Amino acid sequence: MIENLEYNTVREDLIIPEYGRHIQKMINYASTRETKEERNKLANAIISVMGNLQPHLRDVADFQHKLWDQLFIMSDFKLDADSPFEKPSKEILNAKPEPLSYPQNFPKYRFYGNNIKIMIDEAVKWDSGEMKDALVLTIANHMKKCFLNWNKDSVKDQVIFDHLYELSETNIDIRDSKEELLDSALLLRSRKKFSNKKFPKKNNKNRKRY
Repeated sequence: MIENLEYNTVREDLIIPEYGRHIQKMINYASTRETKEERNKLANAIISVMGNLQPHLRDVADFQHKLWDQLFIMSDFKLDADSPFEKPSKEILNAKPEPLSYPQNFPKYRFYGNNIKIMIDEAVKWDSGEMKDALVLTIANHMKKCFLNWNKDSVKDQVIFDHLYELSETNIDIRDSKEELLDSALLLRSRKKFSNKKFPKKNNKNRKRY
């Protein structure tokens, strides 16, 4: 009896562990049957058992499709049985996803964030006038605030104007503007005001406990 004991260290790894080893053994057994009729019969029986293990998913759309996909995946795609759905592909399942490109067009100015770039692109589309000038000035002030979040010291307005010129692909040029942005000390003070905001502590001393 002791000689027939099995330990997890010598057992094969479970492909989908939540179904347990018994379901895995049933699928492995069904894959070895010689006739397709027997394999189909066993496959449908296993699907019923798998469904009973997850009764909370019976009303979910495509639940049966999911079970059949998992059946073939757990058989390592070796089970030759008829399915009411299209069989999953091992190549597609094991395919590596394409690497995601970083959405920032100007990685050296990451401290501005993508929203600033979106605002600048929108400002470029506006017709010249007081509204556009006000928008550009607002964007420049927000850029200065973002810059100070990254560099806590200070920044000259000319630096912000140069960055705005570059980020707008030379479409917005206020490098020779006489306008002045908000003072750095004011922006730093407002940031410190909100970052150091203290919230009153709850007093649970006299609270009843049950």
